[in-house]
Amino acid sequence: MSVQSKQANNLPQQLTPLGSALAGALGACFSNAIVYPLDVAKTRIQATSSTAKGKRKDDMTMLSVLRDMLREEGVMGWYSGFAATMLNTFSTQYAYFFFYSFIRTAYAKRLTSKLPHGSKPPPLSTAAELTLGAIAGALSQIFTIPVSVIATRQQIGKSLRQSTKSYSVLDSGDNESQPYQLDAPKLSEGETKELQEDQDDNSFLNVAREIIREDGITGLWRGLKPSMVLTVNPAITYGVYERLKSILLLAREKAAEGGKMSPWMSFMLGAFSKTLATVVTYPYIMAKVRIQARTSGSDTDEPAGRDDRIEDVEKHLGGSLQKHPRGRAKQSGALALLIRVLKTEGLVGWYQGMSAQIIKAVLSQALLFVSKEQFERWALVILVLTSKLRSRS
Repeated sequence: MSVQSKQANNLPQQLTPLGSALAGALGACFSNAIVYPLDVAKTRIQATSSTAKGKRKDDMTMLSVLRDMLREEGVMGWYSGFAATMLNTFSTQYAYFFFYSFIRTAYAKRLTSKLPHGSKPPPLSTAAELTLGAIAGALSQIFTIPVSVIATRQQIGKSLRQSTKSYSVLDSGDNESQPYQLDAPKLSEGETKELQEDQDDNSFLNVAREIIREDGITGLWRGLKPSMVLTVNPAITYGVYERLKSILLLAREKAAEGGKMSPWMSFMLGAFSKTLATVVTYPYIMAKVRIQARTSGSDTDEPAGRDDRIEDVEKHLGGSLQKHPRGRAKQSGALALLIRVLKTEGLVGWYQGMSAQIIKAVLSQALLFVSKEQFERWALVILVLTSKLRSRS
């Protein structure tokens, strides 16, 4: 028997938790990469108010947004923020696994300490699993949300970001958007070119600098609160899926059709569960995107005074790039934003872009389901190769 055959026979047949996390992260990156243009279109629909000037209902469909991006930005517009999104997907998966393993182990040790010596810990209930998962999801968000904020800003594009800057257009007394003439220092040709290049740069580092310049370092954690609320999304998905699965298996046993579900049936149950969870939590999904993108008035509860805003513009044009403290109202949260959207856009405003969200999620899940076994094999190979390299060193 050859050495390779012996090594093949010595390969583990099941993935370790670390291997499962690696396979899940690789699969999530793959599925998101395939449908990434849909993800960008979804984000732009969610970030744009339906009452925005010049916007019609037909302009807010996924197909129309993809067509506009292709016409104005080329194919690269479909992949704005691609690297940041892949980094966020991978890091979120691993951060979740790390915190979930840590919390679950600590919880199991606590249960074992109350039992007689040598007793095995009881299996965790579904409620306990969901609670631990939600806590792990919340902790992972704290450490990975800065990448998510940068990716969202990159996805919405330079034009939409620049259109929401307070120094470009000011609100006049009659509530119409009109530019004001300011006696601001004139920039040299070189300074003007440098400023324009900085505004046109949609790179990861430049967008991060832009966020810090506008909001400080805490701007990288925009949308953290709604992200915490959205940790219930996978809990709803998992709970509904397991409940429907048990009902369906029981019905199949009674009908003598076997106690296993087909792959197609598993996918349909997963798609339905994910759709239901999306419908329930979608208003907060939309609010999170708008807060991170700084669109639809997500930054202010009340408009600043005209004089204060003029000082804000003068400070920016003067090169300080600092917002006047009286020219920025207090940043509103997700609830305040949802109330504002309800007043200006109606209840349908809460669900703008939901169809795009569901289409992207279902397609991504289908790709992940189809490629799951392949990525598990690749993860197994990666772990074996890593183990061999460590043993040689």
